[in-house]
Amino acid sequence: MIGGDLVNWIVLGLVFAAVVLVVMALAPLVLGRTDIKARLAAQGGGAVSNAGPGSIRNDHATGVWARLVLEVERRGMSLTDSTSDKLAEKLALAGFDQGYAPRAFTLARATGTLVLPSLLLLVFAASGNWPNPGKLYVMVIVAALAGLYLPGIVISSRAENRAKEILNGFPDTLDLMLVCLEAGLGIDAAFNRVGSEVTTSHPLLARLFAQVSLELRAGRSREVALRMLARKSGVAEITAFTTLIIQSDRLGASVATALRIYAAEMREQRRMRAEEKAHRIPVLLSIPLVCFMLPVMVAVLMLPAAIGMKKQMAKADELKNARATAQAQ
Repeated sequence: MIGGDLVNWIVLGLVFAAVVLVVMALAPLVLGRTDIKARLAAQGGGAVSNAGPGSIRNDHATGVWARLVLEVERRGMSLTDSTSDKLAEKLALAGFDQGYAPRAFTLARATGTLVLPSLLLLVFAASGNWPNPGKLYVMVIVAALAGLYLPGIVISSRAENRAKEILNGFPDTLDLMLVCLEAGLGIDAAFNRVGSEVTTSHPLLARLFAQVSLELRAGRSREVALRMLARKSGVAEITAFTTLIIQSDRLGASVATALRIYAAEMREQRRMRAEEKAHRIPVLLSIPLVCFMLPVMVAVLMLPAAIGMKKQMAKADELKNARATAQAQ
């Protein structure tokens, strides 16, 4: 009994410490936001409206995650990882290309590793139904591993979905670029025009093309800007497209002719991907058919025969019993 009370006090102490740390990290953000709104209201600024989607040149260091990372590092906790470059590239493929993204990812992993076991212990402490020490140890370790690896799983899934969205919209964007080039626009102006035209239909490609246009305006060479586009997209087809543009530019070949051929190949690849998904449907449907419908069909076909066999066996038993009774008499 004394040991159980000691465990409860230890758990409650850990939960209290975790809550205090979270409150200390979030309190400056909330208070700072309230002070800003109060000063704006005092100066006649009124309510602060939510900002719409900004351009790619906006300062991303004003977000909630950025302020949270700064507050945590200001308190002496370093969030810099030894593999920050690889982590930043992986996060960029998932759409998180801010400068503080690797540190925010490290903070999310550390928070999940500490919070999930604390929540698990809090649930056990609130219910009073503690498992045995071995099972409790395994559950805490599993919760800590889930908090450690769950952000990575989310980032990988987001990167995969982002690559699929870019790949599905790239043939249409390529056709629009081909139209712009055949109309007389240069390759730099075509990136700018296509990026502004596909903002609603393909926002990810619009952002990538807008970044290329801004880099070209800033004085970066076309080859470097296109290679940056290939790295940020993470799609093999866009890498081949940028290589095609670079090689055509170097050799002096017609970019419009090369794009026309490549656009036809991209449309053919998209059709083949659709056919591949269509051919996979029967294989995928066979799994629920075998698992759910086949046992029912077997039961429906075999049940009448089983009932008839049971009746025949019952009649044979009755006849055997009657003969035995007759012989006994």
